[in-house]
Amino acid sequence: MQIFPIAPAGTRPMWVLAVLILVIVVPVVSVLAVSLRGGNRSRFEVSPGGLRLRGDLFGRFIPAERLRIDAARRVDFGDAPDLAPRWKSLGTGLPGYQAGWYRLRNGEKALVYLTDESRAVYVPTTEGYGVLLSPADPDRFVEAIHAMARSSTRDAHHQ
Repeated sequence: MQIFPIAPAGTRPMWVLAVLILVIVVPVVSVLAVSLRGGNRSRFEVSPGGLRLRGDLFGRFIPAERLRIDAARRVDFGDAPDLAPRWKSLGTGLPGYQAGWYRLRNGEKALVYLTDESRAVYVPTTEGYGVLLSPADPDRFVEAIHAMARSSTRDAHHQ
């Protein structure tokens, strides 16, 4: 019997694999880590100037004049199923955490930070999208958004 071992592999395939890992796996894991962190540390800041969303890659400041404050409301998806997220355009879709750009069932584009559907709040904007959030205290959040309108009205009267 004669035995013939396999010819030794070159180092090129290992380098290709290493590069693929660096180019694909590391960024994916990094984005996932940022998203998971955002699911636990996101916060929504309401001030007379507007609404600031903090926590992950989709955070932003939306000036008060671009929010349709009068239409901000708490959402029950049983009563308003058209406002539930349907398709993710760009974002995170993990069990218990949705963040990023979604299409709602009614076709509207929305920036979503949703962890608990029973605490959902919807705030439309004048920019062609809505904001769908899960603040820890949704009723107080809606009150703060509505107070933003009263603050803007008061400031307009004092000028």
